[in-house]
Amino acid sequence: MVLVTAALYDAVVTHTRTERLHRSFQHRIYLWLVDLDDLPRLPAPLRPFARFDASDHLGDPAASIKDNLAAWLVPQGIQVTGRVLMLASARVLGYVFNPITVYWVHDEADRVVCVVAEVHNTYGGRHRYLLRTDDRGRARADKEFYVSPFLEMGGTYRMRLPRPGAVLSLTVALSQGGKTPFTATLVGERRRATTAEVLRTVARRPLMPHRVSALIRRHGVALWLRRVPIVPRTHPQERVR
Repeated sequence: MVLVTAALYDAVVTHTRTERLHRSFQHRIYLWLVDLDDLPRLPAPLRPFARFDASDHLGDPAASIKDNLAAWLVPQGIQVTGRVLMLASARVLGYVFNPITVYWVHDEADRVVCVVAEVHNTYGGRHRYLLRTDDRGRARADKEFYVSPFLEMGGTYRMRLPRPGAVLSLTVALSQGGKTPFTATLVGERRRATTAEVLRTVARRPLMPHRVSALIRRHGVALWLRRVPIVPRTHPQERVR
């Protein structure tokens, strides 16, 4: 069995902080690239390890992920007329945590109309950024959402989010006051999402969302122990149901 429209990316995520304390860490993850019109259909034993639920993203949990995204784009003057590719972690054994989900929205000619970056924080908040990317996948967006307790609000994200091919290469850098206190990169290689490959990936990296969530918290504790100042949450957490 071959999942024709889905792919897996074996990837490395790197976070680099330069404000107050220079610290960098990286870890291996895997991510799915799926067509929201043709989500993966796995054999029954593997389904608990790769679910894609609307409740894990912004919008109505009773609707589809694509319908929720399309409804969000309408007030911003964008009609979804083609396919939407989503890069995200899947729900594994009832749990998922996606620091960032990226959607590539296409027109009827399969050209990228826009990119949407959906950011989740560890406090249960969610926020979307609409990006009008150039031909290299680059765009800017004002920081509007509280993510890390160790980063000030305000500033501008410089993002490079080209549509993934054989290689995945994404960058998000935060600019504040003429400095770049935080940069995240994601680099990976595409794998065909065959049943055998999914089984190997799940066995090699079990409980991936649980591990990502735990690592983020561990690195937060490390910064706190180094006495990096905490920025209080004073902005409402966007979470549309």
